[in-house]
Amino acid sequence: MMMSSVEFFRNLPPKQCTKCGNTLDEMHESYIQKCDECEQESRVANL
Repeated sequence: MMMSSVEFFRNLPPKQCTKCGNTLDEMHESYIQKCDECEQESRVANL
């Protein structure tokens, strides 16, 4: 039997920052891959 899309998204593990590994508060299907702190560090480093 196929799983419903709602059940699929509920069963996804928490999304983690690709740099530090902290859990992201964003929704699983969002495009964000870094936490706010790592994203801020990246912006400051690029100035």
